[in-house]
Amino acid sequence: MVQNVAGMLTELEPEDFHLLSGVEQGMRFSEWVAREKIPEFSRLTAEEVDYRLDRCLDRELLERRTIQYEGYKLKFEGYDALALHTFAERESVEGFGAPLGVGKESDVYEVQSYKPLALKYHREGFTNFREVMKERDYTADREHVSWLYTARKAAEREYEALEALYPDVAVPRPVDHNRHAIVMEKIDGVELSRTKLEDEQVVAVLDLILAEMGDAYAAGYVHADMSEYNVFVNEGGITIFDWPQATPTDHENAAELLERDVENVVGYFRRKYPRIVPDEVDAAGLATGLADGSFESVREYGSEH
Repeated sequence: MVQNVAGMLTELEPEDFHLLSGVEQGMRFSEWVAREKIPEFSRLTAEEVDYRLDRCLDRELLERRTIQYEGYKLKFEGYDALALHTFAERESVEGFGAPLGVGKESDVYEVQSYKPLALKYHREGFTNFREVMKERDYTADREHVSWLYTARKAAEREYEALEALYPDVAVPRPVDHNRHAIVMEKIDGVELSRTKLEDEQVVAVLDLILAEMGDAYAAGYVHADMSEYNVFVNEGGITIFDWPQATPTDHENAAELLERDVENVVGYFRRKYPRIVPDEVDAAGLATGLADGSFESVREYGSEH
């Protein structure tokens, strides 16, 4: 499990960040950065590099290997430290709080700024790098792809989508972005998977989610990973989060991805509320209705019990 680096940030000196940034630059060309290349990348003297390497290794921000040559690479903690340092310099983040959620592909923490916000570190490629390489088209056509690149591109894609969708679509408001990390609005609510809706709320909430998916399509994006785990429900409505796989509507697979999203969402509601949600929902027709703006209710696309 990746450790939170916020507590050690005050211990690190500017030269430590120069070293970490130098290793980051070197990892653009190879997974392991040769020891003799680090002074060039970090703009530190060889003697300074020796000292800083020891400091960063002691804090587990770097990893070393000496099989074929002495090489170094960032651990996720080192990448986290670089992003958090940048946010602190920009005054996007002024304090660090408790974890809000830890998942396979991201860690989310509460952070303090002018009000409580959420900081999301992308972890794509950390534990399932080969799987991500196959699934994500932004890793295509690159001979050397590190997990830094994969996680950074996921964060870039999500931030771009949030900027395009907010405020017309119910998504978290984006605040700042650096490397593999995003600062965004902290959403209060309960994950849809853990929500027990009253009978009279079920179709209304499903319609609300589908309508937001239609609004997102109108704004140029398909979520492409919709499930009960990336929707928050609260008294004010719903919020759809986790957009790193967001796909532009002009993508050749956009219609297929929208239909899959519809099937995922409607399928969840049908399984959890079988007495209420219509049987045999026409997912293709519903997706078309979302895309052309004619959608009004899921009831129009299914047969009743």
